Amino acid sequence: MAQRPTERPHIEDLPGAWPSTSANSFRQQYLRPNDNADRRPSLTDASYGAHPSQDTPSNTTPNSEQTAVPSLASSDNGIVAADASAPTRHSAISEGSPDREKDIETGYFDPIRQPVTSEDSMAHEKKLDAGDFGSTGHSVMSVETPIMEKEEEMAGFEPIKTAATKRPEYASRTSGQLTEEDISRVLSRRRTNVTELSASERDEMNEIERLMSRMFGQTRQAQSEDEKTRHVGVVFKNLTVKGMGLGAAIQPTVADVFLGLPRLIKGLVSNPRRAAGKPPIRTLLNNFNGCIKPGEMLLVLGAPGSGCSTFLKVLANQRYGYESVEGDITYGGTDAKIMGKDYRGEVLYNPEDDLHYSTLSVKNTLSFALKTRTPGKASRNDGESRADYVREFLRAVVKLFWIEHTLGTKVGDEYVRGVSGGEKKRVSIAEAMITKASTQCWDNSTRGLDASTALEYVEALRSLTNMAQISTAVALYQAGESLYDLFDKVVLIHEGRCIYYGPTKEAAAYFEGLGFTRPSRWTTADFLTSVTDQHERQVKEGWEDRIPRSAESFEAAYAKSPIFEANLRDIREFEQHNEQQRLERQAASTKATKRKNYTLPFHKQVIACTQRQFLVMIGDKQSLLGKWGGILFQALIVGSLFFDMPKTSAGVFTRGGVMFFLLLFNALLALAELTSVFSSRPILLKHKSFSFYRPAAFAIAQVVVDVPLVFVQVTLFDLVVYFMTNLGRTPSQFFISLLFLFMITMTMYSFFRAVGAWVKSLDVATRITGVAIQALIVYTGYLIPPSKMRPWFKWLININPVAYGFEALMANEFSSLQIQCEPPYLVPQGPNASPQYQSCTIQGSEPGQTFVLGSRYISTAFNYTRIHLWRNFGVIIGFWVFFVALTMLGMELQKPNAGGGAVTIFKRGQAPKSVEKAMQNGSTPLDEEKAAATDNPKLEEDSSGSEGEASVKGVAKNETVFTYRDVNYTIPVDKGERQLLKDVQGYVRPGKLTALMGASGAGKTTLLNTLAQRINFGVITGDFLVDGRPLPKSFQRATGFAEQMDVHEPTATVREALRFSALLRQPKEVSTKEKYDYCETIIDLLEMRGIAGATIGKIGEGLNQEQRKRLTIGVELASKPELLMFLDEPTSGLDSGAAFNIVRFLRKLADAGQAILCTIHQPSSVLFEHFDELLLLKSGGRVVYHGPLGKDSRNLIDYFERNGGKKCPPKTNPAEYMLEVIGAGNPDYKGKDWGDVWANSEDYQERTREIQQMISERRNVSTKGKTNDDREYAMPLSTQILSVVKRSFVAYWRTPDYIVGKFLLHIVTGLFNTFTFYHIGESTIDMQSRLFSIFMTLTISPPLIQQLQPKYLEFRQIYRSRERNSKIYSWIAFTTGAVLVEIPYSIVAGTIYFQCWWWGAIGRHRTAFQSGYTWMLLMLFELFYVSFGQAIASFSANELLASILVPVFFLFVVSFCGGKLSPYLGSKNLSVNVSQQSSYRSPRFPNSGNLGKLLECLCYGGLLTCIRMYYLTPFRYLLEGFLGVAVHDIRVQCADNEFARFPAPPGQTCQSYTEPFIAQAGGYVQTGVNGICELCQYATGDEFAAGFNVFYSKRWLDFGVFCAYIAFNFMVVYFCSWLYLGGARKITAALSPAARKQKKAQRQATDKA
Repeated sequence: MAQRPTERPHIEDLPGAWPSTSANSFRQQYLRPNDNADRRPSLTDASYGAHPSQDTPSNTTPNSEQTAVPSLASSDNGIVAADASAPTRHSAISEGSPDREKDIETGYFDPIRQPVTSEDSMAHEKKLDAGDFGSTGHSVMSVETPIMEKEEEMAGFEPIKTAATKRPEYASRTSGQLTEEDISRVLSRRRTNVTELSASERDEMNEIERLMSRMFGQTRQAQSEDEKTRHVGVVFKNLTVKGMGLGAAIQPTVADVFLGLPRLIKGLVSNPRRAAGKPPIRTLLNNFNGCIKPGEMLLVLGAPGSGCSTFLKVLANQRYGYESVEGDITYGGTDAKIMGKDYRGEVLYNPEDDLHYSTLSVKNTLSFALKTRTPGKASRNDGESRADYVREFLRAVVKLFWIEHTLGTKVGDEYVRGVSGGEKKRVSIAEAMITKASTQCWDNSTRGLDASTALEYVEALRSLTNMAQISTAVALYQAGESLYDLFDKVVLIHEGRCIYYGPTKEAAAYFEGLGFTRPSRWTTADFLTSVTDQHERQVKEGWEDRIPRSAESFEAAYAKSPIFEANLRDIREFEQHNEQQRLERQAASTKATKRKNYTLPFHKQVIACTQRQFLVMIGDKQSLLGKWGGILFQALIVGSLFFDMPKTSAGVFTRGGVMFFLLLFNALLALAELTSVFSSRPILLKHKSFSFYRPAAFAIAQVVVDVPLVFVQVTLFDLVVYFMTNLGRTPSQFFISLLFLFMITMTMYSFFRAVGAWVKSLDVATRITGVAIQALIVYTGYLIPPSKMRPWFKWLININPVAYGFEALMANEFSSLQIQCEPPYLVPQGPNASPQYQSCTIQGSEPGQTFVLGSRYISTAFNYTRIHLWRNFGVIIGFWVFFVALTMLGMELQKPNAGGGAVTIFKRGQAPKSVEKAMQNGSTPLDEEKAAATDNPKLEEDSSGSEGEASVKGVAKNETVFTYRDVNYTIPVDKGERQLLKDVQGYVRPGKLTALMGASGAGKTTLLNTLAQRINFGVITGDFLVDGRPLPKSFQRATGFAEQMDVHEPTATVREALRFSALLRQPKEVSTKEKYDYCETIIDLLEMRGIAGATIGKIGEGLNQEQRKRLTIGVELASKPELLMFLDEPTSGLDSGAAFNIVRFLRKLADAGQAILCTIHQPSSVLFEHFDELLLLKSGGRVVYHGPLGKDSRNLIDYFERNGGKKCPPKTNPAEYMLEVIGAGNPDYKGKDWGDVWANSEDYQERTREIQQMISERRNVSTKGKTNDDREYAMPLSTQILSVVKRSFVAYWRTPDYIVGKFLLHIVTGLFNTFTFYHIGESTIDMQSRLFSIFMTLTISPPLIQQLQPKYLEFRQIYRSRERNSKIYSWIAFTTGAVLVEIPYSIVAGTIYFQCWWWGAIGRHRTAFQSGYTWMLLMLFELFYVSFGQAIASFSANELLASILVPVFFLFVVSFCGGKLSPYLGSKNLSVNVSQQSSYRSPRFPNSGNLGKLLECLCYGGLLTCIRMYYLTPFRYLLEGFLGVAVHDIRVQCADNEFARFPAPPGQTCQSYTEPFIAQAGGYVQTGVNGICELCQYATGDEFAAGFNVFYSKRWLDFGVFCAYIAFNFMVVYFCSWLYLGGARKITAALSPAARKQKKAQRQATDKA
């Protein structure tokens, strides 16, 4: 008979551990498998004994005594199996016993104590503890598990119950079969003390248990093919991962473009092997061994860069990007390669970010996941439909994870308002639960969450792990004891090496055995990570020379430990279980389960994705309606431009222009697809890894969704333009036009998606589409007739789908049209001219005819014929299908981000010598996976040593006291007002580190921003005083404010960032040398000497999270804050070691005399001990405590205890204790209002007296001008501008991708333009080609604008987020820096374009002046698109909006530039002279009543507006300048098909007959074959230009006017920047009576003070 298990030790009895309600509740609720001595074996798992037959007789012997369970495994591994014949003894209970029912209701029912058959017992135990495969040390265990009883009251939490007393025995049951409801009650429990729950709460929990039982219970497991063939548990042996790279690199610059080749040659000479070979291979993970059994959770710990993410990715079978993955990983006994090929959906990796469609509701997000993962009929319960499964599972998960209230709310993102961060995390967990993946890896998913939300998150994972019986690995930073206690195993990684893998409960003792000391109140996770940091770890006395110090020595020590041996035994035994599992899977395998990558067949995946995409689109109604509104607006503009075109010669050219514009506009709208392709790619890859659907199904779904949306878009545009412009009015012509427009638009959508699917970044896609758009436009057949195309590019028209569409539209419109010739197209004209001696200048005309057949016109001019109409339709469909297939293939081949370690980028010449040498030799510098070695000499010494103290002494001290009283903050809400802060008072003193704390939503950050004078919304009242005086104007720059988000210029180095702050924020009286010397002091204080020359970069390519946080603080310190420092969540997102370093650093600053106030989320007791004073808030922004903490927080604890708070146990974290006492984060808190307690306490009165005394005393103290400095900025505007402009130029110099992209776009488009119009001739069509070549030059601006706008917006974000509030420099300096930096690069790029384009296309025979003028005008064009793009960006909130506005504004401007206004602008070939616009007939709408009159007014007014816009558009002057010079003094030589042929009247020669006409209209005539007169419409290029209102004589007027437009654009940039950055708020405040009243009250308060 086995001995009764010893009582489970209390959590508080473990060294350094803290009790926690939620954690211990969960330990009881989920009955964690790897517990201490009271651990129950899994009696019926398939791995440890055969399943008993259903007809095996059950033998039960009711007895209160326990019976030993015979072990079928070795005694040292703890694996036991049940013998079907072994008798078991339980307390008896009847089926319908009221006591039993009561126990079930209250949650204390213990099913294990019931008399059941061994079969039933084993079935129950399997459900209860599936995945418990044993641990070392227990060979024989009791079947009966004692119930933990309540701990001592002083513990302050609901404990795990121990078996101090025996439960009463009950009558025997009539049936031994446990219900699934009974089982699920044990498995899923939100509260420990269920008796305290209300009836409604208890009912809700019962419903959750019922639902979860339906999803994961025995019935489903018995019937489901999927459940029977799951690959549960993961084993990894000898796992080694290698990646390519050094971990450090040199910052690339624009100079690399020119110096790259010389450096390569030098490298080949000096080190041929290094230069010619691949980058070195480094080990990311080295020889990992372990297993995670079903129902187990593994905690992954390690400093940033140690290899945690690599471990999780490889464990989740994501191997892309690694050089090699060696060793074996098996999932339920199946190899990783087979899993990746056939069972990918059973293993998943969840990245740090929550990837969801922001416009989808939570319900739709989860419903979609359920639809795609609903198993087939064979794997569902009897009679359960797909809809039933989805509905039941959805009800279960939303209740289990507390998100039922969010079902109708959008998920949201930074732009779309949605659920909170914690709720979004739970949506991610629910989505993962839906996959039923057997192995799940979660990478640092608690980053940015406060401690309580993080605990809820991990509790949800614990619930998921137990419910679904999966293997879960989670990497966490700052894992408190509450979180640590939820895990079964822990792995500690140090520099890519496994230095511990084993049970969580044995980890601390293992490292203590190595000679490390665990300080009092340290959490276990903090202690584990501290041993890898030479600054943090504490060593036992006498063990200094015996402890392991390097990663290799730690690894060697672990390999020799008993825990490692136990781990290997565990692996061997679990592999035996996996073999049996594999045989069972093989037996249960069916055709449907041989491959389980996707649950749904392909066509149903397409249907599900289509439904989801419709919801995504509808969820963003504003963007959709805004897009359609813009299309309607542009349609009205185009319709006005080409309004009511006559079916005569006057409408021929413009009729083709309408066709071209119809195609071009809808095709260019598809360009916006690129943005959506790249924004949705991370979600697509995540869903692919979850096996929701094939990417190809998503590609088809997008096309299906396009159909109605594109149909609406095209119909809206075509309907307006078609009838306003008077195109062919037969039904067949309209619907054929609509059909072709629809198909071309669909084809172009698919084309741009295909480009996005095959390239890695939006930047590369933009370069490709920039050239593609030009090819699509030019080689349509409209701008250049096919006969004039050069042979080397002529093939482009054959692969251009738009060209086929244009031919179809032209044939559809012109085939039935008879074009009547009218003046000026009827030549010659004169009093004696008669029709038989006249001809039409339109191509296709016959001598002596005054009309031209439309079919002949398009045949002669374009080689088009209506016979090709449906052939072209088929070709377009073929292109469409090809692009869709290309998109499908591209999406299928997309890979997730490449794995590997982060890289630190050093400025050339500033890398530490060890790093530089390592890079030269191709070896790994110092740390293998850390981003870069800091090579910091300080690291060899304790930072608390003499040098560290000396550096602290060099920091400027604060001498002023900041006080605030009666602070109230109110904001307007939908129905009234909401008060966020109420009667807050306090102080911040020099030399004191003050913590500002409270639960989420208490108003911590709000108060911090209010005190720092950074609130720009709502009404603030109260007294803010510095040394008893009102705040000076310099308050914001004289205080340091470290934002929670580390916002910096990414291309600057650490030293440059500090110097920039010091230069512009320290007073101008301080010399530059002193400022820079002070920065060096700060670098030493920050312990960043080794990376002072490293660029900040972005996460993964730059400083790591801790280094960035230290830099954020350092940048504020470099300004020598004269008053105090504010810090918002300085430890957020850091691991425990980094958080400790930051708080230790703050402590040093406070000791040096700094006054510091910082918010902090529930710190560990170790961190909390560093603070001197505390300001604690409760919800509603009320103070519940303010004052000194005292040693071990004794003052704080005493205050709460003497005011009725419960006793604080000795080992409890005071930071958690105080929040628990005030009910922070507990919506059900019914205790006293601690805000009222504080307001009525003696402590409050004492603080009030202290504040008043400080004010009185400090008013008489000399502050040396610190409180009366009225300079808003420390440095004059000229210094600000110079510094900001210099930084901008450095940023551009270190961004070669942008500059090279800009230059390449100019080079490629310039050469493309040249070879398209190579050596233009002198015919009429060649004159037109000059015009179109110039027009092509204008079209390069949209992609260039798309490139430059993000740079402007990045600069603005940095300024708006941090530098504006700190008063570093003004908005004028920011705008000037953003503007000036673009100009030189644009001029150089424009010059390169000029050289590529001008000489090959147009300028071959131009004079020096004409070429020089063209270059000058092209430089103005470069400045114009820079100013135009930045003007749009200056009033745009984000990049997406700016990119959407670019084509709208560009097409609007181009539409009026003159090339398409020929029907309305005066010249000999136009029907109406501008000077005669007043006499132009109003368009008529016959028999249409008042509506017709309204339309007449609108169209006539729109026409006049268009004519006015022609004179207002800047491109009109640009085009005139370019074209006037390009065609000046060129003698036109008409081609054979360009002559108008007619016979001369009898008795007249061609010259005498046409002389009067030519004298008036221009052109020339010659006598052709058989005496036919051949009239050329133009004699010189100037005559051609005059047809477009272009005159060479106005070239300098055009130049000057265009300069004025550029100046206007830059004025808009400055004005809109001022409005966006605070000007609009100032205007609103000036006009608001309430704001004026508040300002007056503040002035009165100031005067009174």
